[in-house]
Amino acid sequence: MNVIASLKARQAAKKIVAGDTAAARQLYEEAIAAGLSDPRYLLSYSVLLIREGDFQAARELLVKHQKNPALTEDNKKQLFVNYAVCVYKLGELQKGIELLERLHAKEPSGLIYQTLGYLYIEAGDAEKALAYNEEALVYDEEDPISLDNLGQTYYRLLNDPEKALPYFQKAHEIKPSQIDTLYFLAQYDVQAGDREAARAKLETALNGRFSPLNYASRQTISDLLAKLA
Repeated sequence: MNVIASLKARQAAKKIVAGDTAAARQLYEEAIAAGLSDPRYLLSYSVLLIREGDFQAARELLVKHQKNPALTEDNKKQLFVNYAVCVYKLGELQKGIELLERLHAKEPSGLIYQTLGYLYIEAGDAEKALAYNEEALVYDEEDPISLDNLGQTYYRLLNDPEKALPYFQKAHEIKPSQIDTLYFLAQYDVQAGDREAARAKLETALNGRFSPLNYASRQTISDLLAKLA
C-alpha cells in the first residue's frame, strides 16, 4: 500500500471517530483509488457502508477483496460475517445463515454466535434459535449480545416474556447502552405502568449507535417515545 492510500485511510478512520461519515466515505474511496490494500481499513470501510445501509456497495467491496493476501484468519472471519450481514439485508437471509453455519463448523467464535444467533431469530426458527443461543451462553455466559439474543428468542419467538426478562436484565447489567436490550426492557416498564422508566431507557437507546442487526430501529424508538410523551 502506498503512502497516499495509507494516509487517506488513516484520515478516514479519524473521521469515523469524529462522526463525520460522509467525509470518511470520501476519503476511503480516495484511498482505494490510490491502492488501499490494508484489510483493517477495508473492513472498517465495509462496516461503515453497512451501518449507512449501503449493503450492495459493502458486498461488492468484500467480494473484491476476499482473496487479499494480507488477510489474517481473523480478518477473513470478519469479512465473511460482514458479507453474511450484507446478503441478509439484501433479502438473502438463508444464504447468510448457511455461510455463518459453515464458518461456525470450522471454528466457533463470539462474533459468529452473536450474528448467527440473531439471524436464526430473524428467520423465525424458534428451535434453532433457542438451541444455538443457549449454546452461545455456554461459550460465553457474559456476552451481552448473546444474552439479548436469548431474551429475544423467548420474547419474540416463544411468546414468553417472563423467561426472557432475566436475560435482558443480565445483558443490561453488562452493557447498559445496548439498544435492543433497552428497547425490550422498556416494554416491561410500559406494561408495569412506569412510563418514566420506559422513557429513560428509550432515550438512552436513541443516543446509541444503531446497526443493521438492531431489532429496534431509530424510528421505532422515536415513535414509542412520542407515544409515551
